Amino acid sequence: MAEEFRPATIKPTVTLDDLNKLDIRVGTIERVEDVQNSARLIRLRVNFGDHQRSILVGMKKERSNPRAELEGKQSLFVVNLAARTMAGEVSEGMLFDIGFADGIMPQLAVPEAEVPNGARAG
Repeated sequence: MAEEFRPATIKPTVTLDDLNKLDIRVGTIERVEDVQNSARLIRLRVNFGDHQRSILVGMKKERSNPRAELEGKQSLFVVNLAARTMAGEVSEGMLFDIGFADGIMPQLAVPEAEVPNGARAG
């Protein structure tokens, strides 16, 4: 029998100004590729309407077929993080997923219906 999920303690209060610093946008995952020399990372090529970005995510072991499961899907991404180098490649944002921080299988945070790429959350 699976262990009962218990939500984590709520983080400290932030101001609306703090929240408004995050730029979270919808993008369509157009391509999923393996990252060489990494057992965990895959590269997502994401369309944000007016530009595309390469975003690295640690989902290689979490999904049996990441390409089939993720390509063509819209999801939320944090787009104003500083670029970060992982496994020798640059990631230009962060997938905004549900579950990873709680140790459960991460799920995409998706709009309930298709929206234009680049639409902002919040």
